Amino acid sequence: MKCPICKEEIPGTECEECGRMNPEEAKFCMYCGTLLHREGPDTEEPDDAFDIESRILCPDGTCTGIIVNGKCTECGRPYEPGEEE
Repeated sequence: MKCPICKEEIPGTECEECGRMNPEEAKFCMYCGTLLHREGPDTEEPDDAFDIESRILCPDGTCTGIIVNGKCTECGRPYEPGEEE
């Protein structure tokens, strides 16, 4: 996959459904929306699976992420304890 501006090679993942290349960090195909399957240890459920009861939701109001290590997993917004949820 090449950058459309500088033409530098960018690591990518090929969609199994439509065959088009997507950025390596993409979860879904940019072209057809298919979930991009990952191989290796990144896709396996960790032994200490996340406790859903103790999660902190992103206080943004429009984001669906959760707070991990002081920031939202989806939008990256920093979180301070005591901030309205």
